[in-house]
Order: sequence, then structure tokens, then C-alpha cells
Amino acid sequence: MSIINNKLTNKNKSSNGIKTINKSPQQLGKKMKSRIKILTSILLCGAVSSCTTALNQQTSTLNTAPDYQEDWNSLSNHQAAPKWYQDAKLGIYLHWGVYSVPAYASEWYPRWMHFKHRKEYKHHIATYGELNEFGYHDFVPMFKGEHFDAVAWAELFKRAGAKFAGPVSEHHDGFAMWDSELTPWNAKDKGPKVDVTGELKQAITSQGLKFITTFHHSRNLQRYNKSENAPGERFSSSHFPYFKGTPPASTDPELAMLYGNMPEDEWNEKIWFGKLKEVIDKYQPDIVWFDSWLNQVPESYRKKFSAYYLNEAKKLNKEVVIIRKQNDLPLSFSVDDLEKSRKNHIGQQPWMTDETISKGSWSYTENLRVKSAQDVLHVLIDVVSKNGTMLLNVSPKANGIIPENQQAVLLKMGSWLEKYGEAIYATRPWYTFGEGPTKEPEGHFKNHREFAKVKYTNQDIRYTTKQGVIYATVLGTPTANQKMTLSAFAKTKLPKNTQISNITALGSNQTISWQITETGLELTTPSRQVDEMATVFKIELDS
Repeated sequence: MSIINNKLTNKNKSSNGIKTINKSPQQLGKKMKSRIKILTSILLCGAVSSCTTALNQQTSTLNTAPDYQEDWNSLSNHQAAPKWYQDAKLGIYLHWGVYSVPAYASEWYPRWMHFKHRKEYKHHIATYGELNEFGYHDFVPMFKGEHFDAVAWAELFKRAGAKFAGPVSEHHDGFAMWDSELTPWNAKDKGPKVDVTGELKQAITSQGLKFITTFHHSRNLQRYNKSENAPGERFSSSHFPYFKGTPPASTDPELAMLYGNMPEDEWNEKIWFGKLKEVIDKYQPDIVWFDSWLNQVPESYRKKFSAYYLNEAKKLNKEVVIIRKQNDLPLSFSVDDLEKSRKNHIGQQPWMTDETISKGSWSYTENLRVKSAQDVLHVLIDVVSKNGTMLLNVSPKANGIIPENQQAVLLKMGSWLEKYGEAIYATRPWYTFGEGPTKEPEGHFKNHREFAKVKYTNQDIRYTTKQGVIYATVLGTPTANQKMTLSAFAKTKLPKNTQISNITALGSNQTISWQITETGLELTTPSRQVDEMATVFKIELDS
């Protein structure tokens, strides 16, 4: 608000500062009344003007106040899972970073290379030398990404059937995969010297996909407990351990920035929140996804991020999604993620699982084993039937090439989705998710090894529905020209007013004969195999 200073003139003043008056009493009285009237008018106008200005300022303040406050109740006004997200069903992201260079063990190599009892330490010493001679930061110049092609990646993701995609923007290791002004350890200034996040944003959105950025950096700050007896436990909340004589213990300001060796308050503001803000401002992601250890960040900063992201999205008229992995953000405005695991029932709220295309490391390693397209697809179908979405991880090499065996899985799954995706995209759960002998275990990531053992058969069926249609997807190939019974349609179970008008097998021109019995829906399968991975029966209802 500008301030106007009115200058007062002192014309016709006597030496004592009082103006000389040469008027009659009558003239003086009239003049005084006139001046009083004018003064009153001025004062009244000033008061009205002040009130009006104050009111305008108050109205302006109300109009410009953020829609979301740094408060859980305020943030709960955000719709956690907008329709576009519920319709999408499949996303792809990439564990690609400096940790891809050693290509050994897993993406946790930066941490475990410092512990003498670990295989990563022994490998590192034998391959690269002592830690004080070759630290994790020395891998950065080797991370060249010379074959990185954002456009080719985006085209692959589109062909794989993904509806959103994006990078691991920063893993636990402190290396930012974007053009950052906050840290010298970023992909534009070091390593590939490319704004990876920026190029992927452009390429992915050009394919008509939504853009996701994932953050794992809550673990980057060096945090320790007081125990000296169990090193693993002492550094359990810190990705890089503080061992004297090693790079994470360095007092060099630049190295400290990478290894998270700084005061917690400074790190929370400048690194944890600062990097999130920078990515939001630069790339406007449609989804921000958090890995574990978000609970290590003070609640005030979690609120600060959430309010900032949602308010910035509001300015752009974007419907965005926040995804969390642990009980560290309220589900009133965020989506729950289950790592390498999933629900064995229909979730009341939309949820997500993050799975990897590999059978081991999330990042590329030598001799990385890859799952079959059928296994990946079956997990997707199961997740969707239970009101979930799958975020599938891909593991490029350090040079920027996505290995052919991973591409083959993506393309085969994408081919199936191109033909039968109507049973997946924009669907919602039916009254039951499915039937069959195969059951998922209870639990979350701690039980992920049991989830990995689950193998579906052609006796397992998953249901989805939309627009007057129920889709029954057989996880495999049903026996040809045989009767099969879908027990979910038994008269004692079937929701009222469910009247079937027609049944077809997607991908087959053969007429499907069927009937409703006391035990369920009996139908005859096509005489020829439709698809080896999964077969979809489209069950149309009377309107």
C-alpha cells in the first residue's frame, strides 16, 4: 500500500506561527462555521474512506487466502483420489540414478557399502578400493546416461498401457534427478548433465499421460540413536552411516549436502521441503508419491508440503494426488500405498501397490531377473478388482537403456491391455472382487515374500464393472469348450435387479451359451484359446 504525505504550507502565519485574522465577528463566525462544516465533511469522508479501505483490504485478504491451511482438518477438504486417478489403474516409474552405476545387489548399495559385514562392502573394496579413496560420490561422474531418451521411454510407457508415469525424482542417496538450484548434486549439473525430470515431464505429458514424481529423500538426513553396540540399529533411520574417515562423515560442505550431514532444522527446510517445492514449482506433477520414513519428518513440515502442493494445484486448476506408504499422512486427503503387497478384500477407499518388474533389486543390477508379463498382468487385474491401482517399477541401466527383457514384458502386457483394457480402465469393483482357490496373505511389505509366491490359475476369476457391464476375467486360459460356473452369480448371492442380457468373450466371435442356476452363472468357454495370459467375459446387463 502506497503512503501519500501531504505537505502543509505556513502562508500568512505570524512569527509565533498563528495566522493573522482581520475579519468582523460576524464574518469570523460564518467563516468558522464554514470551516467546521468542511472539516467535519473531511473527517467523515476520511473515516468512511478508512473503513472502506479496511474492508477492501479484509476482503482482499480473504480472497487471496490459501484454500488449504497447514492443518489436517483443512487438508481433508481435498479429494484424495479424483476420478482420473481412479480410472487410470496403471502407472510406471523408474529407479534410475547414481546407484545404477555399481549395478550390484540393489538400490541400497549407497548405504550397505559402508558396513563391513555386508557383501556390498566387500564388493566395493575389491572393485573400487577403500571408502576414503572411492566414495559413493565418485560414482557420479560415471553416471553418464548417454543413451537416455525421454521420448522413447514415454512411448514405451504408453504402449505398455500406463496412464501415468515419471521418475524416482530422488532416492535416499541425496542425488536430485532434476535441474536443482538447491544442491550441486543434481542430474543437470553432474552425471548425465540432463534435466531428467524436466525431459520426462515433457515427453510423458506429450503422450497424454499424467506425470508422477516420487520422493524417497526422507531418509537422507543423518539421524542416529545412542547405541554403540548395534551399528545397524544405531543408523536405522539414516541412509548414510557416520563412520569416521568415510565420505559421509566429511565436513566438506558439498559432500555434506549429498550425504545429509547437516543440522536437522536446516535439512528439513532447505532439503526436504525445499526440494519438494522446487519440483512442484518447476514441473507441476499430477502425483507426488512418498516412500517410507516420511514419519521421520516433523509433522509441521508434512502439513507445510501438503498445503503448498494442493494450493499450487488449485491455482492451476489441477486435480492432484498425494500417495503415502505408512501411517504418516491422513487418508482423508492421501492415498495409501502397499509395497510389494496388496489387499485380499475390496478396499473401501482407492489404494495403490508399488510393484517392480524384477524379482530382486528395484534398480538395475547385473543379471537382474525379470518377472513374466503374465505374472505382472495378473497382479494388476487382482489389484484393480479390489479398488486399487498399480505403480510398476522399471530398472534402466546407468547408460539410460531399458533392457530388452524388461521392454518385452511391458509390451506384452500393453498388447493385452490394448485388446482387453475395457475390463480394466475406468472400472470399479463389483460387489465381490472374485473367486477361486488362490488367496493372498495378510499384511503389508513385511510379508512381501509370501505375496511374491502367489501364482494365479485359470480357476481364479476377478470381477470389475462399469456402465451396465460386469467383466469376469479368468487369470489364465480356461479349458476350451467346457462349462464353467461363476459362483458369484448364485441366486443367493447375486445383488437384486441383476438381469443378464448377453455374454461375450472379448477377442472371440463365438457365441457364448449361458444360464443362471442356483449355484451360479454357467457358461460355455470358446472352443479356441482367446489369450494365454487372461480371458475376459463381458457380461452385459439389462438397462
